[in-house]
Amino acid sequence: MNTWRPLGFLLSLRNGIAPLGSAKAWLDACGIVPANGLVVQECPAGLVRVRVADGRMAFEAPPLTRYEAVAEKDLDRAAKALDISRADILDSSWLVNGPRWLGVRLASAEAVLGLRPDPGKLNDLEIDVIGPHAAGSETQFEVRAFFGGEAVWEEPVTGSLNAGFAQWLTDTGIAPPNYVASQGQVLGRRGSIHVNVEDGAIWVGGNVRSCIAGTIEI
Repeated sequence: MNTWRPLGFLLSLRNGIAPLGSAKAWLDACGIVPANGLVVQECPAGLVRVRVADGRMAFEAPPLTRYEAVAEKDLDRAAKALDISRADILDSSWLVNGPRWLGVRLASAEAVLGLRPDPGKLNDLEIDVIGPHAAGSETQFEVRAFFGGEAVWEEPVTGSLNAGFAQWLTDTGIAPPNYVASQGQVLGRRGSIHVNVEDGAIWVGGNVRSCIAGTIEI
């Protein structure tokens, strides 16, 4: 039986910073939103702008450091790891912006939700998968993110991969400049990710809330 393990704080561990979570924690503790609504954070990717407006937070996506077609041998590996046919993959791209995301596009949100990756074949791959919901749905795309080891780990909501998807899908005309994606449904932690492309900048965000509060005495 395949195993999935949700890891809600994964972004901060793997990328060095969770932009929206860190900004929310700072604002809750002592921060003040400037008049222009922008907070700037420093992280391994450089200076990241976070916008606070209308009860929602969004970060400006850093540039992709690898953005190119995926070799056929890697696509074959990805298909086997996802336990699907190679023909099920409609398109793909490397979407590296810290994590080494291999982006895969499937025909539908239902196909994405039905994935049951094989942990023995995922190995070092970090695969993000997207598929469209039917017209008229509350969200336009369904997203899932997997990486391997002894088990398959799946992230509930992932800013880095949604930033990569936004670049790829808007560049190829698959997605409009403004859309909403959902992620985490299979884990029982469904989140809505709002994407806006404005003047060449990609903003990724949504409603952010604090789940844990406390103090540490040092």
